[in-house]
Amino acid sequence: MPNEDHKNATLSVLHLEDSEQDHLLVKREFQKSGDLFEIRRVESLEAFENALKQAHFDVILADYRLPGFTALDAWQVMKDSSIRLPFILLSGAIGETAAVQAIQAGISDYLPKEDLSKLRHVTQRAIEMHHVVLAREKADAELALSQKQLASFAEQLQNTIEQERAAIAREIHDDIGGSLAAIRFDLAWMERHAPDADTRIHVQAATDMLQHAVEASQRIMMNLRPAILDQGLVAAIHWLGDSFSRRTGIATQIRANMHSEQLPKAIQLTAYRTAQEALTNAGKYAQCTQVKIDLAGDKHFLTLEIADNGQGISDSAKPREGGFGLNGLQERAKTVGGWLDISSQKGRGTAITLSIPIDDTQPLQQEG
Repeated sequence: MPNEDHKNATLSVLHLEDSEQDHLLVKREFQKSGDLFEIRRVESLEAFENALKQAHFDVILADYRLPGFTALDAWQVMKDSSIRLPFILLSGAIGETAAVQAIQAGISDYLPKEDLSKLRHVTQRAIEMHHVVLAREKADAELALSQKQLASFAEQLQNTIEQERAAIAREIHDDIGGSLAAIRFDLAWMERHAPDADTRIHVQAATDMLQHAVEASQRIMMNLRPAILDQGLVAAIHWLGDSFSRRTGIATQIRANMHSEQLPKAIQLTAYRTAQEALTNAGKYAQCTQVKIDLAGDKHFLTLEIADNGQGISDSAKPREGGFGLNGLQERAKTVGGWLDISSQKGRGTAITLSIPIDDTQPLQQEG
């Protein structure tokens, strides 16, 4: 355990003190504890700085007022040297103002000289708190790095997914689309040359089924690769809303107020996919009768809100009913510097809001 290691190790103390007598009193208090310790006394800022460079210390004890400087000057010297150690004021009455300034500066603790019996306890506590702070900072740094790596991975994954979707859409268009077109020509020939009415009826039925297959393949291609974005985000959102309304029978109201549609392709695609996923969830789970889509943007900010009047998302339903998709949208929003808010009340519907700051320095990408 860390505490046992500290207890068995030799405690190294740097004592900034101009009184030999006070130094001996401090030394005696450490001797009373029975712990192993080494203590070095310095009196000037120069000696203090040199000592920090020459050896490692576990803790610093400092009188507040010394000839020509104060402990705050010593604290600043330590900071300028990028050295972080527990720093305890061990002084006479210094006044409330000075004590507050010291704590605000970051000094670990303050112990009046008349309370030297508490020295070992205060020292140990300062050292332990110092290690806690360092451990927390290390954990925070590691967490921040992990989050950065995760965000980078999520962005790469989204890019890969979009590339795969585009490839599949091209295959559907080139292979399946070409085959369906050839079948259409054959059926048209058969209908013109059919010898009897029954054959023409079957050919017409096959033609109707073929038309359904063509429309399904077009819808799949559009979902995989939203070529409609080439016409702008407003047109793409209108297409999504209209398609959703025709497919589900749910009334869909669309309002768009865009200052400019000159947006980076990544932002357009993020907004499109957010609307697509939100509408999919509304159609599957919301049990709603109305959906409102509100798209607004100027040269600084883009906001997209998809709201329904359905049953809302319960806490127990989130993981099962589309929670993973919404989490994916939150990660996607982060890749373009945005964020996703989900507001839901039981029986009063759900609103999904995407907010993205617009960076004027981002290149305006066009999809080829």
